[in-house]
Amino acid sequence: MLLLARTTPREQVQKKTEGLSVFIVEMKAALGRGLTIRPIRTMINHATTEIFIDNLEVPAENLVGEEGKGFRYILDGMNAERILIGAECIGDAKWFLAKATAYAGERKVFGRAIGQNQGVQFPIARAYMATEAAALMVERAAALYDAGKPCGPESNMAKQLAAEASWQAGDTCLQTHGGFGFAEEYDVERKFRETRLYQIAPISTNLVLCYLAEHVLGLPRSY
Repeated sequence: MLLLARTTPREQVQKKTEGLSVFIVEMKAALGRGLTIRPIRTMINHATTEIFIDNLEVPAENLVGEEGKGFRYILDGMNAERILIGAECIGDAKWFLAKATAYAGERKVFGRAIGQNQGVQFPIARAYMATEAAALMVERAAALYDAGKPCGPESNMAKQLAAEASWQAGDTCLQTHGGFGFAEEYDVERKFRETRLYQIAPISTNLVLCYLAEHVLGLPRSY
């Protein structure tokens, strides 16, 4: 794993983000020698754990990059992660839209496909628009990152917009299926639960909003 650790005491640096370094930790070798891992059972199909570190020794040669510059490395990696998660959410949203559209066209009630009803059509169309708009932001953020240009605002917006689009599409898909949306055979309930994760991980939507408010809009820092 990548470990961000303070290598220069706080009182010896001007900013609290300075004096932090990144190390590669061989987790198997570290288990029982300062590293403890405890799995957390969740309602979604994503493995997650608690990690406890107590007097863990890491060889100096495991340093990544330049000593004391680790915080910037982590931030850069987080931008890539947010773009990646944004792309994943777009994929989820498109899956939900395809599933909802197919079911709305096949399911017949009172002698007609439910997809003929505007009450069914409109939510799907709105979710489609939200997905397409979010996809453009994901593409913009990815292009900036690939070009080696700053992309903090774009990667944060991409992640948030895509996470919200996937949840909107998921909710619409479940609603379109009605009671069958909770049936395992349709797969909707599983993905519906999983796509909700991305509004709290890998960064909560509230932190994204705080970042944009402070660093883009110039509002006073809130935390």
